[in-house]
Amino acid sequence: MMKRAQRPLAVTMGEPAGIGPELILKAWKERYERDLPEFYVVADPEFLKARAKELGINVPVKVVEPEDALPVFHSSLPVFPLSSSVKCQAGEPDSKNAAAVIESIRTCVAHVLERKAEALVTNPIAKSVLYEAGFEHPGHTEYLAHLSHELYSVHAEPVMLLAGPDLMTVPLTVHIPLKDVPAALTEELIITKARIVHNDMRRRFGLTSPRLAICGLNPHAGEDGTMGREDREIIAPAVRKLQDEGINASGPFPGDTLFHREARKTYDVALATYHDQALIPVKTIAFDDTVNVTLGLPFVRTSPDHGTAFGLAGTGKASANSLSAALRLALALAEPELV
Repeated sequence: MMKRAQRPLAVTMGEPAGIGPELILKAWKERYERDLPEFYVVADPEFLKARAKELGINVPVKVVEPEDALPVFHSSLPVFPLSSSVKCQAGEPDSKNAAAVIESIRTCVAHVLERKAEALVTNPIAKSVLYEAGFEHPGHTEYLAHLSHELYSVHAEPVMLLAGPDLMTVPLTVHIPLKDVPAALTEELIITKARIVHNDMRRRFGLTSPRLAICGLNPHAGEDGTMGREDREIIAPAVRKLQDEGINASGPFPGDTLFHREARKTYDVALATYHDQALIPVKTIAFDDTVNVTLGLPFVRTSPDHGTAFGLAGTGKASANSLSAALRLALALAEPELV
């Protein structure tokens, strides 16, 4: 049984036309079976009531202040109301709701800053919908980094971590075309991100000397330059500099041999050179139980490791497994002594 924090977790609404609202309702409904920590949602309470009715999920909703969420959680879904209403059909995103989506994120971050909430758990958003409404940030994580500076006066270098029960991976380059990866993969980038991973593995995950395995870019990690020079001329020097700093880093390792069961026993986190190299193995091994964690922020942020799934929204078939894992991990990272 999970021990309880003194403050609830703050959960964002996410894209209202996606599966996020359904996941929130299901997670609360199954809160005891899933052994979930207390949380509240920043959303339009009337919208959540309507979506619950559409899905046939009996969830009482109660408007609360964050400090009242803990006792309310056991009998009702606590909701801190947005300043505007939300109206949409499941699976049909509307840019008119973009302001509410952004407000939910910003409010949750402010509540964590004000110590009204223990940590932040975000539901999936649709960046294209936000862009239609003038959203100026490349994505969710970049907006959180912006809020870190605006609200915390902290310059954040966010790093994406995919945390599964048997594998943790970090993509060193994220949402860029594959053809642009070699130019983006610099010594400075590798060293900067590896330092953040090392520090947060110690601070958040409690690892005294985290083992970082750096994946190669080319087949067979370049075979000493015969199949690409990036592994020998960029990745290997970065690994040596990290080792000189006392960071337990090794590599570059061939990507085709780094993720099998025996190899995974030799490291704590694999740093992959591009998006799919990191996400394919972790999602293959544990798609429903993997959590997206943002390292390098001045607060804890976790998220389900999937998107809005518009095609699934409104069907009642969405699984709350990843959101549940994100809730449990958020508490574990914010208050490691509690779990």
